[in-house]
Amino acid sequence: MFRTHTCGELRLSDVGKEIILSGWVQRTRDKGSLLWIDLRDRYGITQLMLEEGVSQQHLLEKARQLGREYVIRVKGRVTERSSKNPNIPTGEIEIMLDEIELLNASKLPPFTIEDKTDGGDELRMKYRYLDLRRNPLKQNLALRHKLALETRNYLDSKGFYEIETPYLIKSTPEGARDFVVPSRMNPGEFYALPQSPQTFKQILMVAGYDRYFQIVRCFRDEDLRADRQPEFTQIDCEMAFVTQEDVINTFEGMAHFLFEKVKGVDVGRFERMDYATAMKLYGSDKPDIRFGMQFVEMKDLVKNKGFGLFDEAEIIVGINAAGCSEYTRKQLDALTEFVKKPQIGAKGLVYVKYNADGTFKSSVDKYFNEAELKVWANRFDARPGDLMLLLSGNTENTRKQLSELRLEIGNQLGLRDPQMFKPLWVTDFPLLEWDETSQRFYAMHHPFTSPKPEDFHLLESDPGKVRANAYDMVINGVEVGGGSIRIHDRDLQKKMFSLLGFTDEEAQNQFGFLMNAFEFGAPPHGGIALGFDRLTALIAGYDSIRDFIAFPKNNSGRDVMIDSPSIIAQQQLDELFLKVNMPQK
Repeated sequence: MFRTHTCGELRLSDVGKEIILSGWVQRTRDKGSLLWIDLRDRYGITQLMLEEGVSQQHLLEKARQLGREYVIRVKGRVTERSSKNPNIPTGEIEIMLDEIELLNASKLPPFTIEDKTDGGDELRMKYRYLDLRRNPLKQNLALRHKLALETRNYLDSKGFYEIETPYLIKSTPEGARDFVVPSRMNPGEFYALPQSPQTFKQILMVAGYDRYFQIVRCFRDEDLRADRQPEFTQIDCEMAFVTQEDVINTFEGMAHFLFEKVKGVDVGRFERMDYATAMKLYGSDKPDIRFGMQFVEMKDLVKNKGFGLFDEAEIIVGINAAGCSEYTRKQLDALTEFVKKPQIGAKGLVYVKYNADGTFKSSVDKYFNEAELKVWANRFDARPGDLMLLLSGNTENTRKQLSELRLEIGNQLGLRDPQMFKPLWVTDFPLLEWDETSQRFYAMHHPFTSPKPEDFHLLESDPGKVRANAYDMVINGVEVGGGSIRIHDRDLQKKMFSLLGFTDEEAQNQFGFLMNAFEFGAPPHGGIALGFDRLTALIAGYDSIRDFIAFPKNNSGRDVMIDSPSIIAQQQLDELFLKVNMPQK
């Protein structure tokens, strides 16, 4: 027997018991006459004890040979600790040892396996199996497990079936780049790994399985960032005979359920905001509404006053940072440099301090007098002690730039508490996006999203103004998930493909299986997909999803632990009828 108990379960009530534990040596402390070992497993840490003159001498000698991360099995008796540790559940007891068995030695780990480690990101990813021994990652994966379990419980209670869909599917030209898999049995042909199970879940609705879900792996060959991995997990759901309101109510209910069960918090009422309002007031389709600082447009007050940056601008828009008039010149210069960074791209930043004594100090005093700045303050609803910040330029870019500045100010003022949750539904997205380079429309969500019925008439005359019957769940400025009511009519789907530039032949070749299914009684249907990794990180209060995935990729899409992707053998390439031209180094 390797263990009678785990290293996290023994308590004062167990004093006197003979027990067996197995685990990893966290650390040893040798005081000469007394020696302690902290033994760790997945469940916790238990202190082991040996005492000169009481314990057998060979046990002391054996214990002194143990290094960090050695795997051992011990036998002993539970005793009450004289010096208790209130920071761990087992802190009131220790084990007086009778036996020590070395199960496996360990090399010295390349970083300390502690809650706060000295290992950098790349080093810890290379030795991920060691990093996973640390408490923070164990807690993150436990949270992920709990969230998956409660998701299944909720959806099962609402009549959903969990149904698996294929991983080897057909490549489609829309959306992100596919990962492709060559077919040995069909030379020159390829599968794709699914970016989502979209078409399969719609076919399940045609098949009559009116409530489907899947906690599913998806794959996208796109550039990576803190909340994006090449393979990720989503809670994928679809419902038949539903309206947008039915879907929103079901999954708003799921969000409340999950936060209550997993986090023990009530996230409160979900606000609603249409896309146009979100962009106008926040410059983002996923606004963080934990704090205000809504955009204020100023063009009518400041245009044609001789200030070139404003006079040439399509839009002049700003925010009011309450209580920030005491920002120093150094702080203001830092904000200016922030918005001028290449990834943000603003030309400059205009500031107006509304001083506590009621006077004004601005970076445009040469062009605007005190009376004019007072009118600005009224527009911003500013008070003495506030700081107004303005950007100008073309509408789309300037709003995005100001959105980044708003979030930066929110961070500086401590307004983005990760333990405070403000949920939101964003609705009425544009159905289509025009791309100047290719001179064609692209679907903003995907080609199967239904237009809002009241906008059907615009499909012929002004397709760029058609709104989608789509909705995104946003929490704390994070797009947790998105969905839509789908097109279930073959003729409307054919029209959508035409707007996206598909010929009838191309549409049939790519999506004929779905359009054919629609001829056999497709019900009205809609659904949503929630980012499971992202939701888990959000609940835990993290920005990055990496530490909520057991074996993640780095920012280059590499698994540095197994050194993948890698070159494969020529024999394998030959079997797949592939020729690879290696890049010159």
